[in-house]
Amino acid sequence: MCGSADRRNPMDTTQIADAPPPIQPSSAEQKRATRGATRPGDRIFLGLSRGSGILLLVIMAAIAGFLTYRAVLAISKDDGNFLTTFEWNTGANPPVFGIAVLAYGTVVSSIIAMVIAVPVAVSIALFLTHYAPRRLRGPIAYVIDLLAAVPSIVYGLWGALILVPHLNGLFGWLNDYLGWTGIFSWQGGAARSMLTVGILLAIMILPIITNVSREVFRQVPQMHEEAALALGATRWEVIRMAVLPFGRSGVISASMLGLGRALGETMAVATVLSPDFKIYASLLDPGGGTFAQNIASKFGEATEFGRDALIASGLVLFVITLLVNGAARAIIARRKEYSGANA
Repeated sequence: MCGSADRRNPMDTTQIADAPPPIQPSSAEQKRATRGATRPGDRIFLGLSRGSGILLLVIMAAIAGFLTYRAVLAISKDDGNFLTTFEWNTGANPPVFGIAVLAYGTVVSSIIAMVIAVPVAVSIALFLTHYAPRRLRGPIAYVIDLLAAVPSIVYGLWGALILVPHLNGLFGWLNDYLGWTGIFSWQGGAARSMLTVGILLAIMILPIITNVSREVFRQVPQMHEEAALALGATRWEVIRMAVLPFGRSGVISASMLGLGRALGETMAVATVLSPDFKIYASLLDPGGGTFAQNIASKFGEATEFGRDALIASGLVLFVITLLVNGAARAIIARRKEYSGANA
């Protein structure tokens, strides 16, 4: 009887309701417990990681401050408009210089490179992920990785010795059939033009765009592709309806990362291009050069003031590159499903 009396009725909730609620530790106590449970190695690694991030910000701020200081010294003595002047004469009295021609050359050559490289890179990435046999994927990907490891000066020498002489036929064909547009008119001479620079830059940024796009396409959920195939879609329809929509933001980010390199490329452009600091409507004419090429070609023989002027143009390139890479990071952040898509 005692045993039966001590047993509680499972339907009786009064005793459970009267029981005091368990004491929950406060947030401060939870933090202290977590902090106390952290191992010394974790604390050391956290400190090193945090310090590395802060150090990077300090370095970037120091570079920006140095460029801004030297740029202000030069621009304050500029007799022309720094943004719109079509001249670079830092040795005159008073000095006259501007970045209009350099900005035009940098933008035009980068656009040409993107127009050529992006479709080719996306096509290669799709081929490696959806069409190529397994035994070909590794060798092709390895060759693409090797292209990314080639130094810029090697690309420049190849462009000057091999690419430029073999573009005369292409330039002649463009002049014969499209010269009436004015964009592809050619007066003869060596093929050292903005189009040549754009082709060379396209080859240089091709590995970056290809590798990033390939990794993005590999993250497409397998269920999406299988569902499209189950509905009777062909392989191209699967790519068009499932792969490309998922990887659109990744391809855009890869393209912008490639654009960042194209904007700042120096030695290859300086080796191939023969600038005369003028703006031409035709892409087959020499053109006025780029920011990086102008700095590399004139820095060695420039005076102290001339170097300040070149640093001012470098500040503009620094800001443009930061904006491009920041935009790429913002686009990547919009697609959180890249991480763990195949899980």
